[in-house]
Amino acid sequence: VSQAFVCGPSARAAPEVDARVLGATFAGLSPLAVEQPASAYDSVVAMLQSWLVGGIALVLIYGAALVAAVANPLTKRRLEVRDQVERK
Repeated sequence: VSQAFVCGPSARAAPEVDARVLGATFAGLSPLAVEQPASAYDSVVAMLQSWLVGGIALVLIYGAALVAAVANPLTKRRLEVRDQVERK
């Protein structure tokens, strides 16, 4: 009968931690300790502000398109020419 489980290699000694590795790790992670994580309130406020700015931008764009459609000088001129032709 063959074995279904094969043992791994024999236990080895734990690797020694060099002081330089520890210092480099600490130096690399120190900026994370300085920065404070954003709270949920801040992210919700930022989301609402972005929606507000986006909504205002859309309203301005649609408003400009509406003004351009209503105040189209070409359409007004066509109507004037049509009225002049009908009078003659």
